[in-house]
Amino acid sequence: MKLNLMATAMCTLFLFIKVFPQDVYVGPSGNDNNMGTKTKPVATLEAARNLVRQYKAINDLPKGGITVWIGKGQYDQTEPFILNENDSGSPDAPIVWRTLPNEPVSVTGGKSIPVEKFEKVTNSTILKRLSKNAAKNVLQVNLKELGINDFGQIKQYGHAMSVVPAPMEVFFNNEAMDLARYPNEGYIKIGKVLDPGSVPRNRDYSNRGGIFEYTDPRHALWAGQKDVWFQGSFNYGYADDNILVETIDTQKKQIKLAMPSLYGVAHGRDFQHYVAYNILDELDSPGEWYVDKKSGMLYFWPPTAIEESSMIVSILEDPIISLEGASFVTIRDLTIEVGRGIGVYMERGTNNLIAGCTVRNVGTNGIFMGQGAEQTFPLVTHDDYEGVPVSRRIGNLQGHIYKYTAWDRNAGSNHGILSCDVYNTGSGGIFLSGGSKRKLIPGNNYVENSKVHDYNRRNKFLWSGINIDGCGNRISHCEIFNSEWQGIYVHGNEHLFEYNDIHHVTLNSDDTSPWYIGRDPSDRGNIIRYNYFHHCGNPNRMNMGIYCDDSSTDVLVFGNVFYKMNTKHGILFTNSGWDLKMKNNIVIEPISYTAEISAHYYTWYSGGGPPMFGEDGLLRRRLLNNVKITEAPYAEKYPELLNYLNPIVDGKEWEGMRARRNELSGNLIIGGPENPLHLVGGVHAQCEDIKNYRTDHDPGFVDFKNENFNLRTDSEVFNKIPGFEALPFDKMGLYIDEYRKSID
Repeated sequence: MKLNLMATAMCTLFLFIKVFPQDVYVGPSGNDNNMGTKTKPVATLEAARNLVRQYKAINDLPKGGITVWIGKGQYDQTEPFILNENDSGSPDAPIVWRTLPNEPVSVTGGKSIPVEKFEKVTNSTILKRLSKNAAKNVLQVNLKELGINDFGQIKQYGHAMSVVPAPMEVFFNNEAMDLARYPNEGYIKIGKVLDPGSVPRNRDYSNRGGIFEYTDPRHALWAGQKDVWFQGSFNYGYADDNILVETIDTQKKQIKLAMPSLYGVAHGRDFQHYVAYNILDELDSPGEWYVDKKSGMLYFWPPTAIEESSMIVSILEDPIISLEGASFVTIRDLTIEVGRGIGVYMERGTNNLIAGCTVRNVGTNGIFMGQGAEQTFPLVTHDDYEGVPVSRRIGNLQGHIYKYTAWDRNAGSNHGILSCDVYNTGSGGIFLSGGSKRKLIPGNNYVENSKVHDYNRRNKFLWSGINIDGCGNRISHCEIFNSEWQGIYVHGNEHLFEYNDIHHVTLNSDDTSPWYIGRDPSDRGNIIRYNYFHHCGNPNRMNMGIYCDDSSTDVLVFGNVFYKMNTKHGILFTNSGWDLKMKNNIVIEPISYTAEISAHYYTWYSGGGPPMFGEDGLLRRRLLNNVKITEAPYAEKYPELLNYLNPIVDGKEWEGMRARRNELSGNLIIGGPENPLHLVGGVHAQCEDIKNYRTDHDPGFVDFKNENFNLRTDSEVFNKIPGFEALPFDKMGLYIDEYRKSID
């Protein structure tokens, strides 16, 4: 009997080896018991992964690797699809996951709602809460009857707080719909503040919500309702918050918030405002929705005929696809969408490629490389942050990296994100990481030829089109646009930013810029070259172009084009920066200076020097504890930093408080102030002004009127600035390749 069983097993194994194809096929009409052939595909990504693992267990990978072909359809993930070390390829035998030619594939973290299930609202109590027009158009569907019982929770999130997975969101014809809000456009101004609430930024942990007068009588309608939320900027225009309303007092016309905001509540500035949402009564325009979590009833005003449309709601809080320790894996041509958390998560491994994919409609970040952090300090905080690294979540990454600036987030190396589209995301588009900041070992990870836009649906600030940290990574040929916040937010060393097209960003935020770095002098060696920055900023806000914030050092800005920059604090701005060089750029129609160099420790931030530089000062910790600038590799690589903490006046003034060795040279400037350089801080603000040429007329562009800023060979600039290098304007931005068929 045993011999018969053994013989049967051997025959089965032999048959498996003989018939198992080198390529695996997946299709919605397949069966996971199939062998994964073209005629007998499996039905799920997990089944295909298991077949590849089985093949690898008994075979060497074939030359050229294995391709998993995914057929047209929608693949809903109730759990994250994870590829780990067992799913790796090799340099000459990668594992490729891709769609069949011309067959669109969607991998989701959601569940489709059959549109035929919608019906007219008949409940009189509900109808009374809707406007007459809404009552005629709002439809309803019972989600619980469709097996959807987890609607998630709205939680506080914002500046210096954890990024949390979204509650359930609604997507109609691939667009995010609005949870019923007021106003439908714009914001409500904060009225007179009676109590700013506790201010965690100042280590006030009494956990007291602010109290202020409301400025719009519409608030009276919401009195007594539970789970009403305000989202906005409650004090500073770079710090957003999402706060639960505790009470609305219609007699006093006052709001009491249920929790504090990091900086407290203030009023009177243009950006101190909010929207109110999660209110059934405000479901008054097409595209808005509301869910009654008790009954499970979803109310929705479809913006177009629902019979010809599609709807899907987000369910999965984990990343939809995770690469955790896998290497030599390519994922290409997929649409990855509709989750409450991250779209694609990448940790450890090497030489993975995400190519030609569309990542959209996710609750947090589109493609997230490296670990996040779980905050363990129990309250909203800044200086007292404590936490631990965590996988598959963003959490309070910004708090963790602010405290541990040289944290290696285990992002892996030589990974690429190539020719992808990332948009309609909740908390930034892409987070690029890799390499060791402490040891100055490059990660060689990159984002190239990718389009990133509309990336602040939930977290309005801090989460940029592309965030970057670590050492030795690259962002090139990307287009980043359409955001109230920044385009690129930088931590780390030796990163390269080239041939990007960044426009229509920082449209509604204050003290921000299209490209930002700050508060760590050890972040050196970053190069910004051959990029096109245009139509950025807001003339009513404090905006900059290239913002080298507090104590930034060693940034080269070379060969870029800046046009229509509404940045009243300059194209290049720094607070006490060192070794910043802006050379060979073209600056067209600036509304302010080309470079503004501030020695802010002597001006508006006077008194901030000792806390930053003193015995336990922030900069001292970053330079001597997080990294060690007096030891290898920093001492050899960056000898310019060795005297940064040297005292000038013992206990009161240090070398790093002054702006030193900055250079504005060989730039072509059309329009703007007669003097392109502005120094703030007297002798403490240093910058050389060398051979810049300013003019009020066309210096010889190929087609100024139509924004072709290539220079003709007879341009006067080549005589006015000897050695000026022509810029590769045509190469800035996206390009056509095998993954990206058009750049429109």
